Amino acid sequence: MTEIVMQNLGRDFGDFTALADMNLTIGDGEFVALLGPSGCGKSTTMNMIAGMLEPTSGEIRFDGRRMNGVPMARRGVGFVFQNYAIFTHMSVRENLAYGLKAQGVSRSEQARRVGDIAELLQLTPMLDRRAAGLSVNILQRLAIGRSAVVEPAIFLLDEPLSNVDAAFRATMRGELKSLQRQFRQTMVYVTHDQLEAMTMADRIAVMDHGKLLQVGTPLEVYNNPVDTFVARFIGAPGMNLLRGRVTGADTGTVIDLGAAGHSGPVTVAQGGEVWFGFRPELVQPDAAGPLAMQVSMIERIGARIILHLAAGDHLAKAVLDSETPVPAQGETFRFSVPQTEIRLFDAQTERAL
Repeated sequence: MTEIVMQNLGRDFGDFTALADMNLTIGDGEFVALLGPSGCGKSTTMNMIAGMLEPTSGEIRFDGRRMNGVPMARRGVGFVFQNYAIFTHMSVRENLAYGLKAQGVSRSEQARRVGDIAELLQLTPMLDRRAAGLSVNILQRLAIGRSAVVEPAIFLLDEPLSNVDAAFRATMRGELKSLQRQFRQTMVYVTHDQLEAMTMADRIAVMDHGKLLQVGTPLEVYNNPVDTFVARFIGAPGMNLLRGRVTGADTGTVIDLGAAGHSGPVTVAQGGEVWFGFRPELVQPDAAGPLAMQVSMIERIGARIILHLAAGDHLAKAVLDSETPVPAQGETFRFSVPQTEIRLFDAQTERAL
């Protein structure tokens, strides 16, 4: 296992800054997901850890050893790309054994390790088939196995499941986590899919526009986003954010949300405008609730209902159990949100209050 430290890490491409002042420590054997939209700097970060790119500023250390300038072949990393890069003229067995042969591992040990990884990734029945003609799902599984079988101290995965079907992604999420636990590797996983990050990672590093915004466990990032970007990006659907104004009322300080009503009493250290945030899953139908919005659309998805809501300029969503009685489209939905689950953000800086 290996600890990875990134200190004041930055990377420029001419006048464009792809990554700025990244400070992140990934512990021995930890599974960390770099999460963010396309162009946020996560793949650039991954490529610098691997040694495929050199930092413009800052440094990377593995277990205290400075890695700047150390070639990829000497870093002890395994890398799985989005496009899997399999040798299609070789058999599945030969692909899996490729790295072991390069390391000079004995034939008996090759056979054992190839057999073990093939069993784990359900590749045993096709070990002697040529890779050419195999499905995308199997090729991606093979790419993961080929990197994992050499048991690198650091395992890097760059969007490895983005080209495969939804059912396979669900299966592989569990298998990748099992793989990491079995080999106790330090794993860094790049993804734009917050479901992948939430279900697999020990911690999530949320990035946007070349900056690291927040690092925490999936629940920490979900429950306490540091700003409105993280609030919207994490969750399916993301957090509702309604613009409002802090004002006084008979019951204490509330957030006036205009056409949508107002919050219950809140504790806030500033006046003026704020973003009033709440998770769609925490909406409670309430005939006497302080919030009211019109139902603009109803989505029924298995065991849950998603109500699309509108009031003036405000848009929101509510996620309810499929058995919950809901108003028809065009009718008013009145609701409340538990006071402990409300999150407030400064309207100007968009940082959490």
